[in-house]
Amino acid sequence: MSDIAFLLNGTSVHVTGEPPTRTLLDWLRDSRGLNGTKEGCNEGDCGACTVMVTDAAGSRALNACILFLPQLAGKAVRTVEGLTSPEGTLHPVQQALIDHHGSQCGFCTPGFAVSMACAHLQGRTDHDDVLAGNLCRCTGYAPIIRAAQAAEAAAIPHWMQTDAHIFRPQISSGGGLAEAGGADGPPSPCQPKTTDDLADWYLGNPDATLIAGATDVGLWVTKGLRDLAPIAFLNGIPDLARIEDHGDTLRIGAGVTITDLLAAMQPRHPSLAELLRRYASVQVRNAATIGGNIANGSPIGDGPPALIAMGAVLHLRRGDTRRDLPLEDYFLAYRKQDRQPGEFVEAVTIPARAPALRCYKVSKRFDQDISAVCGCFNITVTEGTVTAARIAFGGMAGTPKRARHVERALIGQPWTVATMTQARTAFAQDYQPLTDMRASAAYRLTVAENLLTRYFHDLTGTPTDVLRVSA
Repeated sequence: MSDIAFLLNGTSVHVTGEPPTRTLLDWLRDSRGLNGTKEGCNEGDCGACTVMVTDAAGSRALNACILFLPQLAGKAVRTVEGLTSPEGTLHPVQQALIDHHGSQCGFCTPGFAVSMACAHLQGRTDHDDVLAGNLCRCTGYAPIIRAAQAAEAAAIPHWMQTDAHIFRPQISSGGGLAEAGGADGPPSPCQPKTTDDLADWYLGNPDATLIAGATDVGLWVTKGLRDLAPIAFLNGIPDLARIEDHGDTLRIGAGVTITDLLAAMQPRHPSLAELLRRYASVQVRNAATIGGNIANGSPIGDGPPALIAMGAVLHLRRGDTRRDLPLEDYFLAYRKQDRQPGEFVEAVTIPARAPALRCYKVSKRFDQDISAVCGCFNITVTEGTVTAARIAFGGMAGTPKRARHVERALIGQPWTVATMTQARTAFAQDYQPLTDMRASAAYRLTVAENLLTRYFHDLTGTPTDVLRVSA
């Protein structure tokens, strides 16, 4: 692979000769002896491997176990060892964890400390959300949350602010690790800088693996032990990571992370933003992209049902040829999409406003869990009559799918409980869900029916938030 240069705990390092799917976690532990970054689940769920990565967009917490080395080119990385000053002064969150007894066995503590330090740098105080991706089985979260709260007012240590002022030339000119590569070494991955570069390369390499955030593809390596070559890393393409406001519509680049999408949706589509808040964890949202969420074709991905309910249009590109299609038409069958060899997802367009959109995620755990059912509703009511309806579900079929029979049962009918009760029976015509470890088929159908009733009450102003208790 090509030479990779980045800052590691303030020092420039160069890496050559490593496979492009070498994870940062493995490299830190095996090649640098930085064993504070732990391997727990090795799939991005437990947070024991959390590191801080800084680039021009700021600092963010990421899972090192599913972060490949080429994704770090030109960036700055801090592990738990880099939270202390060069003189050994503890970071405020480290001291707070000690003072408030926030560690017991200690295995998960480095990941917690890095997540907390990143939040401290950003001024975040929503600790429950920040730490949802860090799992602890013995301490209990109360002392950890108390430690995070205690550190809120502490000044940001000066050594934690230096990474924000780095430049690529400074990284590549520093000293550090040098490893022998050579003609017999692993092949270099493609790292395009524009979508034009990607389109040209992918047309000639249609069997290649495209990697954006690696939150899904990373598991192909860590769990499936797959060889993914040839590979293209998409995280260096700025034009894929843009959200463009066109007045009535928003064009969202395929490389927009879930974190950035969540921030953009909060003032426009708050229900979608709330759904995205429950999308995995902070670490995963910081890496995962909306294009990857669409392109992998998962029937339980949370993004597509919401986008379909909004009437999203997907933009695909193959070489110099572009085409658009309704997002619901992209999903053909389980893990099969309407995408030609060498064609990739470039962007998706959604309405700038959808005031009736509501998104409901049902899962065994509230945080960081895969949906048993994800239902998204967007119904237009004019003078008491349903005039338009778009309803889409994940977890109910082999693909994200619209409830067209339910929609037809609603359109033209009065907006009443009786109409909802009658339309509920049509779900059985739209979906024949499977029974699996997350839910039974009967449960899924019942939940879908109940979510329609919930939506009716939600739109008529009745409180339906399951996290709020009212007398």
